[in-house]
Amino acid sequence: MSSTLDRLRRSIESFSSASVLIVGDVMLDQFVVGHVSRISPEAPVPVVEYDHDDYRVGGASNVANNVRALGGNVELVGLTGADGAGQRLRHLLMECGIGTSGLVMDPSRRTTTKLRIVTTRNLQVARVDYESDHEVSGEAAQALVSQVDRLAPRASAILVSDYLKGTVTRELMACVVAAARSRGIPVLVDPKIPHLHYYAGATLVTPNNHEAEIATHHRIRTAEDAVTAARLFRERAGCLDVLVTRGEHGMCLLTGAEAVHYPTAAREVSDVTGAGDTVIATAALALAAGASLKDACGIANQAAGVVVAKFGPATLSPAELVSAIERSSLP
Repeated sequence: MSSTLDRLRRSIESFSSASVLIVGDVMLDQFVVGHVSRISPEAPVPVVEYDHDDYRVGGASNVANNVRALGGNVELVGLTGADGAGQRLRHLLMECGIGTSGLVMDPSRRTTTKLRIVTTRNLQVARVDYESDHEVSGEAAQALVSQVDRLAPRASAILVSDYLKGTVTRELMACVVAAARSRGIPVLVDPKIPHLHYYAGATLVTPNNHEAEIATHHRIRTAEDAVTAARLFRERAGCLDVLVTRGEHGMCLLTGAEAVHYPTAAREVSDVTGAGDTVIATAALALAAGASLKDACGIANQAAGVVVAKFGPATLSPAELVSAIERSSLP
């Protein structure tokens, strides 16, 4: 058994003693599941015969769920509306063992909900989004800052999950960076490009291939292209390190002057929804557990390879992660 495998397994065994604070756009994912056997006579669309509803946590909530499923301790700071969806989301989070005391209720907005109509064979027919995506302000914005200040001292890493739904503001991001700096812990950001200038001072930012291209105006077709884009991205974001997630082409980490390439770990791809959530959740938890940045990203790459074989926003267990690493080619 390789020394690398031993080291990664020890990191995963330490997940249960690590704590991550997640800040970002929480969401509720609703799946209306049914059978399709005919096309509507009213329009060229399938008729879905209702079978059942399925509810899952999404967005930053799914990131938190990934951390918890891997055995980590997690607190969540985000916004909900004063509505039924917000109540359902809180209930689901508590069932998952995720700390919800940092959630702020804002009666002026609705809880972000993505309703997907899918068939029993997991084919998506349509999606309806319920959301209020204007930036939070006033008392709710101050309440978010207060929750970060209150919860950061308990964390070994802070993760910002930005979906452009209004939670992540320049002021909140500055609060996160300052809180992390005072404790000497890392800040990881799953970014959205319109907020690129918010992320200055972050430890690791994780754009996907498309986001990196947009932010840098540099096309990524090769591994070297990815390194060039990562350098440009780091300059423009003002962050320390960059991890470009490239789907079937794996991942590219730029840390200092060193570029590290991780080949894709996926053996079967069913649904890439939420794969980015899994990558950053696993990396943050590994760092919180004391792993090096390169090891944390390697572990995260293996985790993504597992969840893309599952339908919808998915999680994995420590045992699944260890099994994936044992099957991989390690030095």
